[in-house]
Amino acid sequence: MAKKQTKKLAFYRKKLFLWTTGSVVVLAIGVLLAFRLSPWPGAMVVRQVFERGGHKTLVGLQQSIPAQPVTVLADQHYGKDNKEYLDVYIPQSVADTDQTLPVVIWTHGGAWLSGDKAGAAPYYNLLADQGFVVVSLNYSLAPEKTYPTPLNQLNAAHAYIQANAERFHVNTDKIVFAGDSAGSQISSQMAAMITNPDYAKEVGVEPTLKPAQLSGVVLFCGIYKMEGLTHPDPALPKIVSWGSDISVWAYTGTRDKNSPLVRQASTYYHVTKDFPATFISGGNGDSLTNEQSVPFADELQSLNVPVTTLFYAADHVPSLPHEYQFTYNDDGKEAFAGMTTFIKARTQ
Repeated sequence: MAKKQTKKLAFYRKKLFLWTTGSVVVLAIGVLLAFRLSPWPGAMVVRQVFERGGHKTLVGLQQSIPAQPVTVLADQHYGKDNKEYLDVYIPQSVADTDQTLPVVIWTHGGAWLSGDKAGAAPYYNLLADQGFVVVSLNYSLAPEKTYPTPLNQLNAAHAYIQANAERFHVNTDKIVFAGDSAGSQISSQMAAMITNPDYAKEVGVEPTLKPAQLSGVVLFCGIYKMEGLTHPDPALPKIVSWGSDISVWAYTGTRDKNSPLVRQASTYYHVTKDFPATFISGGNGDSLTNEQSVPFADELQSLNVPVTTLFYAADHVPSLPHEYQFTYNDDGKEAFAGMTTFIKARTQ
């Protein structure tokens, strides 16, 4: 009797094992299919990673940059969508006057999937204290909204800033675009459309700014050839390559590096001699620097666009990672000083 019960128990254990193993395999296949058929699962993973990094960046800036005498007009609703808000940083020296100042319109990074207008707030305060109005804006994130939604939103924000120029103390004839990472891609593309009417028509955006209003562009750690993210350097860690591919797929809706849409979103192919004077930088430990920033700077210089670069030798210590400028150490301070010198020269 005991032997029969033992055999029966072994039989059911085997059945349970096979059922459990089969369920795990089916679940694993389902997860793999989900990651291959849609950008959503991967995008959520990448977003979580970037949000964790963004929080660390903000905390670091809060600890390293002292409070500045700046008035902040937060959460100005420039459109109807729940993402269409911007913050305005105004030096207190002009806050109670009718004076206007040059404006720096900053577009945040985050692989088009994450990020927030207040993610580098202490940095914007510090920049405003240099004698500029700084506008930091939000835009809809992928994959909830896809290309070219952020371009239309920035265009609407530009119109809103002009309509509220007196209230924001903005000189609308002295505008500088700035951005980091994906924000550099978006800012550079906006500048290209404003200075290249044929390109604006191709994208389907009618700019609300005129070329003469755009005094310069500041670009940190950006992407200018989108196909370079769909098929990045094979020497990079696989997780980096995977994350880059997912980001482009989530933003553009395609992972085909030969897609017309990927090329359209690549500013490198659409700049002209009329592109604004540009300050461009990237860290020596950031793979995007040699793959994206340096070639873009070279292309602009070949068109006789005034370009100010801040790049570092390969053996520079410490190795400067992606978004190095927001680590406010000696190298971060050098980048900040170079940027402000450039902006002041372009907006005199």
